[in-house]
Amino acid sequence: MHKKFRIRFGFSCSDNRKSKTCPELCRRIENLKWGGIFAIALTFAFGGVAAHAQQRPKVARIGILRVDGSTSPAAMEAINDLKRGLRNLGYVEGQNINFEIRLAENKLERLPTLAAELVQLKLDAIVTGGPQATKATKEATNTIPIVMGRMDDVVEHGLVTSLARPGGNVTGLSFQTGELSGKWLDLLKEALPKLTRVAALWDTTGTAGQLRTVEAAARSMGLHLAVSKVAGLKDFDFVFDGIRKERMEGLIILASPVFTGQRERLAELAAKHNLPAIYYHEGFAQAGGLLAYGPKQSEFSWHRAAIFVDKILKGAKPADLPVEQPTKFDFIINLKTAKQIGVTIPPNVLARADRVIR
Repeated sequence: MHKKFRIRFGFSCSDNRKSKTCPELCRRIENLKWGGIFAIALTFAFGGVAAHAQQRPKVARIGILRVDGSTSPAAMEAINDLKRGLRNLGYVEGQNINFEIRLAENKLERLPTLAAELVQLKLDAIVTGGPQATKATKEATNTIPIVMGRMDDVVEHGLVTSLARPGGNVTGLSFQTGELSGKWLDLLKEALPKLTRVAALWDTTGTAGQLRTVEAAARSMGLHLAVSKVAGLKDFDFVFDGIRKERMEGLIILASPVFTGQRERLAELAAKHNLPAIYYHEGFAQAGGLLAYGPKQSEFSWHRAAIFVDKILKGAKPADLPVEQPTKFDFIINLKTAKQIGVTIPPNVLARADRVIR
């Protein structure tokens, strides 16, 4: 009485083996099945590539701008120090960081053009050497972070609002020559007790604060001070001839990135004219200068600028990063030069030296 109904879901090629259309239909279904599998595989494959591309770390791009040139030991030393500092922080050149380097070859008029080139590259940060390079970069951009590799008197140069809170887009390392220049004269006088006439070599693009301090110190010590102004490299020979003609007995080289880049030449000229000189950077003593007093190079050089770059790459703002100042200073005496120019350094002064080059 009751009829049974059987409902079948799906389809099997065995349902109607005698049908002519069955094999063709089966083939179509099989093709659709494999096509779907292939599409899913492609989705996973390309999805994986896309995910890998998204996970690939960004390559940081850092600019470097300096006054000096590729033949300057100071330039190569600074750039290598920066790269070493960044390597220590996990940055490997060619993998997760690259550099764009511009050197003015001691031609200050080239700095604005070189700074503009770097700004157009839309870099993550620009590391600068000296106030001239920093000023040129700051005038070219107020958005790209600028890190001072090591320079003098950043506040007096008007590059930051204060050392504690720089404001703007500039931060980095700076030492205050106004506090050091009096010390340079003190040490020179102690090394040359009979000193009465002293010259100061001053780069006119540098700060006047260090000059004012050394002038005040000379007056208080009863010394005759003659200031020799330098506006370019071509002035060096002429200036040294004048210093010797005026019978100067000693020389202070005031801080300048132009002078730093020419430390071998300046040390050579001082020795040539038998002028006992004191410098602000230990590199001068290593190059043949008699005396050097300044921030300890191993703790206050471009490798420290790497820390600022790292913080900026991780999201910090230059305006909120206090300018770093040196806390340790080295006094270096080159006895080889002393012997060459006929100067005897008093034993009490030798005892105060952090390093003696023999």
